[in-house]
Amino acid sequence: MNFEETAQQLSPEIYERFKLALELGKWPDGRELTKAQKEICLQAVILYETAQGIPENKRTGYVDSTKKTSPCGPKGDDAEPLKILH
Repeated sequence: MNFEETAQQLSPEIYERFKLALELGKWPDGRELTKAQKEICLQAVILYETAQGIPENKRTGYVDSTKKTSPCGPKGDDAEPLKILH
């Protein structure tokens, strides 16, 4: 069994542990995830969610591109000059 097949067949408990570890950046025992561990967990979570048919809008890392957001700060002539206080 290769990595992809294994990731697709994770138990729901392991899937949730991987997600939590990614969110917190550490394992339940407090050890920090290495860069390699983060990459592997993220790949496994993505493969699992795809294999389990989790709706796209519920998947890890989903960004709703239909929602239009404005850039930070005021638009057009509404901008006020920056005041520096001494």
